[in-house]
Amino acid sequence: MRCAMFSLLLLVSALCAPHAEASSRIKDLADVEGVRTNQLVGYGLVVGLNSTGDSLNNTPFTRQSLTAMLERLGVNTRGVNMRTANVAAVMVTANLPAFATQGTRIDVTVSALGDAKSLQGGTLLVTPLLGADGEVYSVAQGPVTISGFAAQGEAGSITRGVPTSGRIANGALVEREIEFRLANLTSLRLALRNPDLTTSRRIAAAINDFLGLIAAETADPSTVRINVPEKFQGNIVALLSEIEQLRVDPDLVARVVIDERSGIVVMGRDVRVSTIAIAQGNLTVTISEARQVSQPDPLSNGETVVVPRTNINVQEDKRKLAVLSEGMTLQELVDGLNALGVSPRDLISILQAIKASGALQAEIEVL
Repeated sequence: MRCAMFSLLLLVSALCAPHAEASSRIKDLADVEGVRTNQLVGYGLVVGLNSTGDSLNNTPFTRQSLTAMLERLGVNTRGVNMRTANVAAVMVTANLPAFATQGTRIDVTVSALGDAKSLQGGTLLVTPLLGADGEVYSVAQGPVTISGFAAQGEAGSITRGVPTSGRIANGALVEREIEFRLANLTSLRLALRNPDLTTSRRIAAAINDFLGLIAAETADPSTVRINVPEKFQGNIVALLSEIEQLRVDPDLVARVVIDERSGIVVMGRDVRVSTIAIAQGNLTVTISEARQVSQPDPLSNGETVVVPRTNINVQEDKRKLAVLSEGMTLQELVDGLNALGVSPRDLISILQAIKASGALQAEIEVL
């Protein structure tokens, strides 16, 4: 575990070293305002299950949905005690891509809502998918594919993955388009995925250098506003395709991310440490119990007794102070901590102690 942890830290440091700094496309740093996906949700029924569906006595909404569906198909089941276990109520979710046209197919995710044990082998019936405005934007139907399974016998059972959730590839058909006239815009706004003042200024400068005029300006750390030049009026797609390919060196906040549950530590390339001295050691106390039998001398009136024997051993790892120099880089910090032989858990405690001393010039974020 220790070797894997430090290998991960060394890999991160190698990728984040200043000499290896690489520029990124604006396409990978920002999104165009208005060009976005929309979330859809719907409620439906999955049929054809092999007795792994909802128990109708415990899930009244499945019974009501089944009754309503059969009535729409001309089958009257009012007052009938249905005992089928081949039906499951599910929630269906999907993401509607930007500029999706009528007839386009999208993937959907199907998740059990009741006490169904598995959706394996089931088929989703026609399910309208609604947007946030309550309008139907697509309709889903098709066989459900799951990645997990469940099996059981009289004395045991086994479950792998999540058999109550699955996907339908290209399972929904877009019925309604979302109106957004990109070509008619006279100004655009780029939204940075990681807001930063320096990065937004660099993006605006790169766009202005490409266009040869002052068309882009920084509104705030997360927004760059672009006035569409006259030669690109009505042809914003061409402008955006050119802007997306421009390369910028993004700036990052010095940050150390710690996951205490797994012991993972990730450091940014700009993490710096002031001059400090660190000592780290462990104290191990071992107590062993042993019982010995004490026999009396021959022809004596003594008794045979059991005598306890306790052995206590105290071992302390003695390690010298290690000095970390002023302005130490990420690579040097990792090498210094590695030289101390610290474990991932100890590394977390050391970093938090360095931050508490004021010597760590970075933010610490604990997950």
